[in-house]
Amino acid sequence: MIKEGEVLWNPSTERLKTANITGFFSWLKDQGHTFDNYSALWEWSVTDVEEFWSAVWSYFDILSPPYETVLKNRQMPGAQWFPGARLNYVQQMFRNRSPQNTALIYAREGGHPETMSWADLENQVARFAHTLRALGVGYGDRVAAYLPNVPETLIAFLATASVGAIWSVCSPDFGAPSVIDRFRQIEPSLLIICNGYYYQGRKFDRRSEGRDLIKALPTVKQVLIVDTLKDGVLGHGEGQMTWEEAMRAPASLEITPVSFDHPLWILYSSGTTGLPKPIVHGHGGMLLTHLVSGAWHMNIHPDDRFFWFTTTGWMMWNIVVSGLLLGTTVVLYDGSPTYPNADALWKFAQETQITIFGTSAAFLHGCMKAGIEPGQRFDLSNLEAIGSTGSPLSPEGFEWVYAHVKADLWLAPASGGTDICSALVGGMPLLPVCAGEIQCRALGVKVEAYTPQGQSVIDQLGELVVTEPMPSMPLYLWGDHDFHRYRSSYFSVFPGVWRHGDFVRITPTGSTIIYGRSDATINRFGVRFGSADIYRAVEPLVEVAECLVVDLEAVGQSSYMVMFVKLGSNWNLDDALREKIHDKIRQTLSPRHIPDTIVAVGDIPMTLNGKKMEVPVKKILLGQPEFEALSRDAMSNPDCIDEYLAIAQRLRRMRSS
Repeated sequence: MIKEGEVLWNPSTERLKTANITGFFSWLKDQGHTFDNYSALWEWSVTDVEEFWSAVWSYFDILSPPYETVLKNRQMPGAQWFPGARLNYVQQMFRNRSPQNTALIYAREGGHPETMSWADLENQVARFAHTLRALGVGYGDRVAAYLPNVPETLIAFLATASVGAIWSVCSPDFGAPSVIDRFRQIEPSLLIICNGYYYQGRKFDRRSEGRDLIKALPTVKQVLIVDTLKDGVLGHGEGQMTWEEAMRAPASLEITPVSFDHPLWILYSSGTTGLPKPIVHGHGGMLLTHLVSGAWHMNIHPDDRFFWFTTTGWMMWNIVVSGLLLGTTVVLYDGSPTYPNADALWKFAQETQITIFGTSAAFLHGCMKAGIEPGQRFDLSNLEAIGSTGSPLSPEGFEWVYAHVKADLWLAPASGGTDICSALVGGMPLLPVCAGEIQCRALGVKVEAYTPQGQSVIDQLGELVVTEPMPSMPLYLWGDHDFHRYRSSYFSVFPGVWRHGDFVRITPTGSTIIYGRSDATINRFGVRFGSADIYRAVEPLVEVAECLVVDLEAVGQSSYMVMFVKLGSNWNLDDALREKIHDKIRQTLSPRHIPDTIVAVGDIPMTLNGKKMEVPVKKILLGQPEFEALSRDAMSNPDCIDEYLAIAQRLRRMRSS
């Protein structure tokens, strides 16, 4: 059995030589800064914060008038970066373009990959930006889009940002009430909607949802409709514009410079336990952060083909788009990752010659359980790296990648979130890959592990915190004028320190291991731990498709841990399987990790972004009313909650008897 921390891969001499970060080391040496290794570079980046970000600015040659200072106010929240700068996120993209090269490769489920050159992309962005200006959309206006992961979405975003307007998008797999909860808060003036999308071989008509959005958003002055179903049936009404109409007028691309802290886009928290937080990020913060993460932590080169399986409702869509900052070819896919077969994405990787393949830990674990052999079935000779995020990747998942995908491969899991639209911890092409571990803390991000008393610890489980400001922190939450919601979300536990909400262990070598959400803390017999340990132990079992663990410790009550298991086909939860789960947990972890009860369920509650809903389930099981515990509109599988409500009643009767 694979051991956590076991070295599975080391970079070759050639990889070390061609890594983007190697060039930065050389450049820094010319500037009088010499570092022996990544650890020393990271320490400098989080100690001499201003000097590091000044170096980033110079190294990437940011086009802007001179700024006044790097960091005017170091306080958190409220740090002020690069006052006086004038730039634009989109400007950097088209500065690095190669007009003769491919900018986009894209495919819809069941379709053949198509391409778009940099010249075509620039032309289409220019045309759409011209239409935005003609409609009166400009500096500070909000453009809201209800669109899937198609080129039109990317074009609309780039055009929106280029004129200084603020972008916000929801995926069409979100129901109308969930989208209205998000868009109503930001009062958009332009609404872009689709007529539907395809998933798992089915057509999902979204014309009715589009009409609901129009009725619910009174600030919208203009509606634009995209024929994403390609059936010519838009169902649009009077005064509404089609995509083709918006793209008619030829134009040259004009990019509006904005301040460093001008809003670029508004992302949203999951909204499972309340109104989603509208998270505002700035042009400058995202530009610098995505250059650092893309160039050095994902090692993206201009000749790469950069892919991440995502919808527009997940911040990884923004990360895919950020690949354009480095002149690379970005690869878009709209549809199911398992249609028509479970290995559909690996086939897509072969067809499009993807070099950097991004996905979720859940996808890799699913491939492992299904016995898929990508390395045998497909030509993955171009594949150089796999990224993984969304949840912790188990040591067994690491081992499966190297045994069944490709032996000479850089596996680079990362963890961050929508709140910062980047990674806090992630990959580094200079370092070895160790089973179950994320290679490093990101440059410029002072990640520490805190005890409940606020003490920084190494090689112990702790709260993941950030103790120095970073440009990727949100500017504010839209409508949160007194910053009350902002402070309570990130700074209420440790004043002046960003609390991210994850459990982490930082190893003596500087790698990290994420143990799940800290707000779903399990406290068994005086020992605190995260749920990810248990998932790592149980989910590799062939009988268990997925599981979810919650601890029902409450005031005046001791720990009572419940495990919900979604079983694979043709398996039943009998005494033998219960004992097998117990034995696996006992052998892998300890007796204290064994749940008090195991319950078979039809499905595991998930957010629209594919995250397990541990906290809402815990609240329901502790007796909190459904309307306070969660929003079904923020779930990908809302019908499964009925089963948990019934289980909650049974558990309460059982515990009280």
